[in-house]
Amino acid sequence: MSSPYRAIFAAPGTKTFSAAGFLGRMPLSMMGIGIITMISQLTGEYGLAGALTAVLATAAAVLGPQISRLVDRYGQRRVLRPATLVSVAAVAGLLVCAQQGAPAWTLFVFAAGAGCVPSVGSMVRARWAEIYRGSPRELHTAYSWESIVDEVCFIFGPIVSIGLSTAWFPEAGPLLAAAFLVVGVFWLTAQRATEPVPHPRDEHTGGSALRSPGLQVLVATFVATGAIFGSVDVVTVAFAEEQGRKAAASLVLAVYALGSCLAGAVFGLLHLKGAASTRWLVGVCAMAVSMIPLLLAGSLPFLAVALFVAGLAIAPTMVTTMALIEQHVPRAKLTEGMTWTGTGLAVGIALGSSAAGWVVDAAGAESGYAVPVAAGALAAVVAFLGFRRLRRPAQTRGGYGADGHHIQDDEHVA
Repeated sequence: MSSPYRAIFAAPGTKTFSAAGFLGRMPLSMMGIGIITMISQLTGEYGLAGALTAVLATAAAVLGPQISRLVDRYGQRRVLRPATLVSVAAVAGLLVCAQQGAPAWTLFVFAAGAGCVPSVGSMVRARWAEIYRGSPRELHTAYSWESIVDEVCFIFGPIVSIGLSTAWFPEAGPLLAAAFLVVGVFWLTAQRATEPVPHPRDEHTGGSALRSPGLQVLVATFVATGAIFGSVDVVTVAFAEEQGRKAAASLVLAVYALGSCLAGAVFGLLHLKGAASTRWLVGVCAMAVSMIPLLLAGSLPFLAVALFVAGLAIAPTMVTTMALIEQHVPRAKLTEGMTWTGTGLAVGIALGSSAAGWVVDAAGAESGYAVPVAAGALAAVVAFLGFRRLRRPAQTRGGYGADGHHIQDDEHVA
């Protein structure tokens, strides 16, 4: 491990909560694809499988920020454990009903309940923010590390989930994902020393963190960014199938995540100066431009190279987004603010997947890559239009500005 990464793990408890966070985040990449694999094997109905994952994603998008808002108020341990048990119980109900051939409506009910899943990535990042508050260099490296962890989950999670469900029994993938969630969350919340201090009710005046103009820009941009990710996944699977090598789709998508992983690792080593808002805008535009070569994909090797290059812009942009959230969201609502960006991604993924599926059915897989290109262009437009809101941090109650200097309580940067 390079020196900056070694330095951030010198703080007590950091290795343990980061490891717990890794386990707790594995379901993010395993559950949806596991449900698709399970339902398609048990019923052969891909439409039903897609609808169930859409309900799961929508429920998580609606409930996730509310769970994080409660976490900011009452603490991680008091909120995450009950929420996790509700989600896991719903997953168990879904698996039993699917295995027993229960009516479809029961599957949708349990899929909605499974959406009561905490945003473990936000919980871990909130711990890093608590430890390295006022140390922008270390916090930048910590966020970069967590971005690497995210990508590792997305490289291996789908492979494990699909592999278990096809080689063992159909319910194996979602079952293991649920087990990862329980172990990860309970291990994370057992570590009280690094848990951020909850903020009492009187610090939560002003409503949701989403009232922040800067956060609104980030979330809106992430809806379009999520549409990139969702559409790329669907179209790549369809493209590989048209090429007669459907199984290779998972490897090509893993290369996409690998590019992001490597970029995140390098990004964490850099000591960057200048405004985070400018770096963020450049990153969003780079993601948009990197989608254009996909329209020229005529073979899987070319597609793999194009996606690897496209992946290089993802992690740096995500890391910078976390820094911007700290600048634009009050400390008492930090976890909620981080979760809202995940909600934006989830909504975008659902929209992008649906749009890509429609285009693929109507015009073929190669034409389907027009969807991520359009989503990238939309993300760039939203980022440009909202850039002025991001240039001036609006943090309150003892936050930190773009340069890492302390902002006094209730001070607003006009």
